[in-house]
Amino acid sequence: MRQLLIKNATLINENKISSGDVRIQGERIEAIASELSARPGEQVLDAEGLHLLPGVIDDQVHFREPGLMHKGNIQSESRAAVAGGITSFMEMPNVNPQTTTLDELEAKYQRAAGRAYANHSFYLGATNDNLEVIKSLNPNAACGVKIFMGASTGNMLVDDEQVLANIFANSPVLIATHCENTPMIQALENEYRHRYGDNIPMELHAEIRSREACYDSSSQAIALAKKHNARLHVLHLTTAEELQQFPPITDLHDLAAATVTAEACVHHLWFNKDDYATKGSLIKCNPAIKLRSDQLALQQAVNDDRIAIIATDHAPHTLEEKDNSYFNAPSGMPLVQHMLPALLELYHQGIFTLERIVRKTSHSVAERYQIKDRGYLREGYFADLTLVNLNQPNTVATDNIMYHCNWSPFEGQTFQSAIQTTIVNGQIIYHQGEIKSDANGQRLSFNRL
Repeated sequence: MRQLLIKNATLINENKISSGDVRIQGERIEAIASELSARPGEQVLDAEGLHLLPGVIDDQVHFREPGLMHKGNIQSESRAAVAGGITSFMEMPNVNPQTTTLDELEAKYQRAAGRAYANHSFYLGATNDNLEVIKSLNPNAACGVKIFMGASTGNMLVDDEQVLANIFANSPVLIATHCENTPMIQALENEYRHRYGDNIPMELHAEIRSREACYDSSSQAIALAKKHNARLHVLHLTTAEELQQFPPITDLHDLAAATVTAEACVHHLWFNKDDYATKGSLIKCNPAIKLRSDQLALQQAVNDDRIAIIATDHAPHTLEEKDNSYFNAPSGMPLVQHMLPALLELYHQGIFTLERIVRKTSHSVAERYQIKDRGYLREGYFADLTLVNLNQPNTVATDNIMYHCNWSPFEGQTFQSAIQTTIVNGQIIYHQGEIKSDANGQRLSFNRL
């Protein structure tokens, strides 16, 4: 059984910063104390000058497997994730074949077995015609049901109002939604195509995927959740107006049973419409990066606890695919390796505290999704840990990017902090720029009836 003692760390956990040691026995944390003495034969990791965080749990990624593996795959993207301090991920259903049946859901777990470097769960995707599948879902078999209330792959746009009502009334698990009104977007696409032809300036993506389309859809989802007493989590908010629909939730224990919660993604907290001038299609995503005022409102909502969770919406494409005109450049970008360094940069800028970053990327995710024994530095919990050096400059460059697509919207950015070590289930997986062990990610378990 593996034995590891982390000495002299600065611990960030449950809204406190403290100094101490952490002993790992096998897969779990055995002890946390101000001082622990090394046992014979125990591996000791000196964390003097480093901060120890519970590993990030990313509730929204697209790892592109199966069917889209020229963009990325479970193995490659989870390697990049642990290099970014992410120890668990939840992956989306818009792949090929889509994860809209129980057989395809289980097939994904089989694909991840022995290949995922981080712990994992998968969403069951909703369609206009798989209500009976959703109703039969074992609550512990998926992290949630994903509804695209905005256009997505194949037939995964759920736009039948009666079907939506039935899903909200009958889903046995948390419902996660992508909220954009597709007809409103399509009308604007036609208008801007008439005005510009195919050469639409990339910054107009923020107008085409409009704030009105976002608000219309998210308000519809919230109304359905309240009417049917469902548990709704609205993904990747982008507008100041939408935020007012979500009451602050200051007590972590209230998250599991809350009717509605919201998520912000790191790129919406980092970029704004002005960045299209230099980043172009590299930051084209859905819903779109919008105004500086929206960016500031999202940052404030994180601090006000209107935003419960920060995630990535990691969605890689090849550079060749991205290097296209507006309608031909796909939406999405790779983010898992650089989410935590970017958030730590916002800490250095005085926007977020370290405690709040940990709350929004670990504690809140574990509570909202009812994840068993993860998301905290606690004795008896799985040892999913991240050591960060807040004073080690790290420049994003092609030679240190681990994504299969080999590019990042942060390329050229120097972060003041670096991920030093990532531990998954008690095992050092990543250390000082290198993957140190084989994949040992586990299927996530949940505290659900």
